[in-house]
Amino acid sequence: MKRLLAVLMLLCLTACAPAGGEAAKPILTADEYPRVDGSTANLPMMAAIRAKTTGVSQEEAEAVTTCRKTSEAWLGLANGVSDLLLVYEASEGTKEELAQIGTELVTTPIGRDALVFIVNADNPVQSLTQAQLTDIYTGKLTNWKQVGGSDLPIIAFQRPEASGSQSLFIKLLMGDTKPMDAPTELRPTEMGGLIDELASYDNSQNALGYSVFYYASYMYEQPGLRFVAVDGVLPSDETIADGSYPLLNEYYLVTRADTPEDSPTAKLRDWILSDEGRETIRQAGYIPLD
Repeated sequence: MKRLLAVLMLLCLTACAPAGGEAAKPILTADEYPRVDGSTANLPMMAAIRAKTTGVSQEEAEAVTTCRKTSEAWLGLANGVSDLLLVYEASEGTKEELAQIGTELVTTPIGRDALVFIVNADNPVQSLTQAQLTDIYTGKLTNWKQVGGSDLPIIAFQRPEASGSQSLFIKLLMGDTKPMDAPTELRPTEMGGLIDELASYDNSQNALGYSVFYYASYMYEQPGLRFVAVDGVLPSDETIADGSYPLLNEYYLVTRADTPEDSPTAKLRDWILSDEGRETIRQAGYIPLD
């Protein structure tokens, strides 16, 4: 149902006129449109923005909208491969590579998402504290019985170091505490792969993993899985928007500092930061910063 609602919202972007009665005029032609890259979870946002700013249909925009994922996107912008990013925070390793490249980037927060933890629907544990999650991922807690669940070992999945969700996991939960090393089979390379593994894991109640809220809710929702509350607060559009969910982080619009002010990239940047841009982000199902 959530995925259907998100699709309907995206289709409405090109089918519905804004308040005032007249449809918004495109600000760029398809040929002028900058090279936009970013994180996987932001693909629907990228497509919605392309459709709204060029006048193409949502279906056409989706067909030509791609991304190279978080780490590659940051490095690509610094190396001149792309012009503008809609992206999650870079990992510490990627930040070190960016410093070596030396390209000055302008980073503007435009919205808010959350790090969410996912369990099988049959798992009786409804909520975990941040301290419990940290203890699980350092190996101090190894059995669900220790956190009020069944007498089963906890199988804790992680993501590769350079992935956007792993960067959020380290920043928002682990901090300076090093997580235990996960075996390769418990560290899927793709964001959707982790959710697939959680859904198909043989001892289904054992598995625990994480993602970002928008991706897990609207882009890759899998039956048989659910979010676990953190510190008693379940992640939702409402708890992310009002700040009551504890593991929140912003996502960003990024350009190079030497972007010419009269360029299509600057025009697109300014539009995304406008009221119309924020409303497009909202209509696409994301939570913009006001």
